[in-house]
Amino acid sequence: MKHEEVEILLVEDNMHDAEMTTRALRKNNIVQSIYHVKDGAEALDFLFAKGQYSNRDIKNTPKIILLDLRMPKVDGIQVLTKVKAAAETKHIPVIVLTSSKEDPNMEVCIGLGAANFIVKPVNLEGFIRVLAELKMYWPALDN
Repeated sequence: MKHEEVEILLVEDNMHDAEMTTRALRKNNIVQSIYHVKDGAEALDFLFAKGQYSNRDIKNTPKIILLDLRMPKVDGIQVLTKVKAAAETKHIPVIVLTSSKEDPNMEVCIGLGAANFIVKPVNLEGFIRVLAELKMYWPALDN
């Protein structure tokens, strides 16, 4: 897939969770063009056209970022902070993926500008149901 066609940037270090998220989005016909990066450092390189993504057009931003909080190298809070601080990316809705409704970082993320949270269900059916509830963000994908 070309980087210019990305509608959703999925930032997730757990391959099982990334696969389940991608399948749920496609099965629900929410989106077709998803680009997965495995950690926060790669996400920042992608978003700001650095490193292996230096040839990518920085103006072609994803329409939504699905962001895991607990990742190696650069965690989700650091990614969210940089995304919301940069003029090129601050308009992108960031939906945080978390493993618990009791995550102490939720308040921090809201303060930084996260649009919403998804608590990761343990199975595909549960994940499809959760993503369907967040369709209010998907109209941005129709542009």
